[in-house]
Amino acid sequence: MGDNSGGNQSLKVSADSMLTVAEKAPLTFQKKLRSDLDSKLPKPYLARALAAPDTENVHGTWGHKHRNMSVLQQHVAFFDQDDNGIIYPWETFKGNSVFSMIMKIICMILSGFRDLGFNIFACVFLSMLIHVAMSYSTLPTWLPSPLFPVYIENIHKCKHGSDSTTYDTEGRFVPANLENIFSKYGHTKTDKLTFKELWHMTDSSRNAFDFFGWTASKLEWGVLYMLAKDSEGFLSKESVRRCYDGSLFDYCANAQKGAIGKTA
Repeated sequence: MGDNSGGNQSLKVSADSMLTVAEKAPLTFQKKLRSDLDSKLPKPYLARALAAPDTENVHGTWGHKHRNMSVLQQHVAFFDQDDNGIIYPWETFKGNSVFSMIMKIICMILSGFRDLGFNIFACVFLSMLIHVAMSYSTLPTWLPSPLFPVYIENIHKCKHGSDSTTYDTEGRFVPANLENIFSKYGHTKTDKLTFKELWHMTDSSRNAFDFFGWTASKLEWGVLYMLAKDSEGFLSKESVRRCYDGSLFDYCANAQKGAIGKTA
């Protein structure tokens, strides 16, 4: 009989090339990747331009209109109250107040975070922070604007480091990277994150000396946690997925309006 050691060696090399853990890298055991994605979602590593699918929603958010925008553009389009492709600070702020009739009248000329239910102080802070940080990168000219507009067409230029890489550099959505967030860090529940797990995830995604990215990532995920956590303090994968395509904001705004209607 012939020596089959060469064939066995080839099989071993082939098997090794598909492993997602390395014996001398303990983190690869602690932060596991899903190996079954191909059977759950067609081409999970293919970046999607118009939809944000996952293993439970292979076509993305049912009923959500993409309007031929990239997923990242859809993420911010909620804040474009007049639908002209430009977001101004007063649009990001505007909304309906539940505190008093006076606040309702004032907020009628405003939008965004107030519609989502954030209090007025958080709205002012977040509106200023977002527009100061993001406006210049999206401008179509080299000259800064004193109005700090954000141009949706160029929102991909605001993608920062130390993120989950679920958006690619052109604003497309990578389903596998969303799934990996929860396979790596969802230890309490496989499809949900606690605040501690979320904090650990943002720590683990940090790039060296990327101070802006570190801060932006903490703020973004912190705001999302405050907006979408459930009664048990978990942030679900479905909420995260719908945040990426912006449909979560419409849902929360409608829910908030319903709550206001009940208390008005």
